[in-house]
Amino acid sequence: MTATSSLNVMIAGIGGASLGTELMKSLHLAGGYRIFGCDISSTAFGLYDDRFEKTFQVDRDNYIASVVEACQQADAQWLVPGGEQPMVLLAAAKPALDAAGIGLIANDPELIRIYSDKAETFRRLASLDIPVPVTREVHEDADILAVGLPCVIKPATGSGGSAMVFFAVDLDEARIYAEYIARTGGVAIAQEYISLETGEFTVGVLSTPDGAVAASIALRRSLDSKLSVMSRGRGGLISSGYTQGYIGAFSDICQQAERIALAIGSRGPINIQGRLRDGLLVPFEINPRLSASSYLRAMAGHNELHWLLQYLANGIPIQRVNAREGWYLRSLTEAFVAPERVKA
Repeated sequence: MTATSSLNVMIAGIGGASLGTELMKSLHLAGGYRIFGCDISSTAFGLYDDRFEKTFQVDRDNYIASVVEACQQADAQWLVPGGEQPMVLLAAAKPALDAAGIGLIANDPELIRIYSDKAETFRRLASLDIPVPVTREVHEDADILAVGLPCVIKPATGSGGSAMVFFAVDLDEARIYAEYIARTGGVAIAQEYISLETGEFTVGVLSTPDGAVAASIALRRSLDSKLSVMSRGRGGLISSGYTQGYIGAFSDICQQAERIALAIGSRGPINIQGRLRDGLLVPFEINPRLSASSYLRAMAGHNELHWLLQYLANGIPIQRVNAREGWYLRSLTEAFVAPERVKA
């Protein structure tokens, strides 16, 4: 698939080594785009990346109006959330974006609302007979004990990229982690720990606005690198938000993930992280958005953002492709920014 006309695209949220910068790289690889970016932080890495045609610092306290203004200055007809928080905020403001003539590249706002809450996510999945880890909101010790030990403690919202995700060996640890999350204003959930023995996968499923599954791709994660591991030890491993590993056919894994996308009514991109148990993909995280591994997938020939933009803007059908099999590895990069270049 190739672009039939140049599109102006704004990516909202472009911090370093983030979803936003990976999406920029995906569009840059595809070619045919004028790519703009915005962020609330004056030291966001992407603000100083020359692969963006122009970048904007936007107002944290007047976020939606400020992003709309940036899009209008860039003449950007399309807006892509570059992180979990921008996704939630922009999806809730979709009517305002529509009124401004800006197309939001995101899943259905109601689906985003539901599946951005992990406690609600796993209640919904269980009601759909999808195999899930035992998951409970933590209000008392009995909630943790109902899940079993060891377990994973994480916030019900805002855990994208494995932020504030903890492996608890005993009840005292689980209590401490749950209390810490509560003290930061969150709601803690306890989740059954699924063994890593049969592998961990991240799977992207792309659906069109009518709910039809258009494409999927699976990566078996390599967890040997420090970059890809949040914590390791005492019988457990928590992966980080920096996915790398082997992209292959994995047709059975993809089929299971596609069934999940259809069951929840996905109408856009979702990313499913899970481990295998008795041959079944057991998701421990579902993010209703594009994945930070999007550029790795684009390198394999599976450029989800490019496909979705061309489908929505130009009516070009999304065609399944055989991804180029192999290892897709990543690292971090550095940049120098002179004081006078820092955006005010």
